[in-house]
Amino acid sequence: MTRIYNFSPGPSVLPLPVLERAQKDLLDWPGAGHSVMEMSHRSKWFETIIGDAREKLRTLMNIPANYSILFLQGGASLQFAMVPYNLMPAGGCADYVDSGSFASKALEEGLRLGDARAIASSKQDGYAYVPQVDFAKLSPGAAYLHITTNNTIFGTRWPAIPDSPVPLVADMSSNIMGEVYDVSKFALIYAGAQKNIGPAGLTVVIIREDMIGHARPGTPTMLDYRTHDKSDSLYNTPCCWAIYVAGLVFDWLLEQGGVPAIEEVNRQKAALLYDVIDNSSLYTGVARPDCRSLMNVTFTLPTQELTAAFVNDAKNRGLISLKGHRSAGGIRASIYNAMPVEGVQALAQFMKDFEAAN
Repeated sequence: MTRIYNFSPGPSVLPLPVLERAQKDLLDWPGAGHSVMEMSHRSKWFETIIGDAREKLRTLMNIPANYSILFLQGGASLQFAMVPYNLMPAGGCADYVDSGSFASKALEEGLRLGDARAIASSKQDGYAYVPQVDFAKLSPGAAYLHITTNNTIFGTRWPAIPDSPVPLVADMSSNIMGEVYDVSKFALIYAGAQKNIGPAGLTVVIIREDMIGHARPGTPTMLDYRTHDKSDSLYNTPCCWAIYVAGLVFDWLLEQGGVPAIEEVNRQKAALLYDVIDNSSLYTGVARPDCRSLMNVTFTLPTQELTAAFVNDAKNRGLISLKGHRSAGGIRASIYNAMPVEGVQALAQFMKDFEAAN
């Protein structure tokens, strides 16, 4: 069987060498005599796996020593609640930038637990850009400012990260390790794994140590970051297989030259598609040019019939999962780190061919 090019927004494409290594180790993790999926999470073998994964991620993102790396469950959506539980005191407030669907969901969850406020929003313009933040409008005593660095559904990204006067929290699910970030600008970063890290089910949290230990009274044990901030133990069984595969992805990324090298590749891939869109009379880009995502390229066609034909014809070319999110419509090509340049070239050529035929 010939592998197709999978442009799914998540679970998304994984590097082929990672899949091949995982296949090789499936029955016997080297030296253990059994699979990672059967392995005790308290065994010396798994201690090595999780410890190595943590240190490789620290190297890739240049994470300072005073930050903890937590491998959790529940997806980024659970972090929408964990963040206010741990960082916003009872009766306190926090500020949010409403730049997309998931940013809006984070805000809604914050509102369940306190005075969460949107100090900037692009909702009125269909989330076509990331709104500018006026720090003069920060709420007095705000516990943190929450942003979403890349908006998967609408295809926008923050072109630059602000120097926030309050602790900065970021949902980095859809572009973590896709471009270089200065981790020291953030108090907390979280990301679901199923886009640039590994299989679905794993969530990575990178948290500055002084932000741990402040959970409000009554916080469920599993939602307290302090419960998971232990280097010598694990409170409960983690996503062992997903952590193992994430470690393989980190190895692969290091072999590519790390995040700076893959960012350059990502910029080249995105440029291939945006160039077709910008020189087309058939395709219309969704995101404002100064806020275009490197990971999720979104555009529309004039009619729903043409959109459906585009998706179907692309599938026949071995290009799948291009249908836009149900709330936005149109087309979305997710070109995460593991999507090879050849896949993006194939999509760009298909776009040109489809326009010529229509």
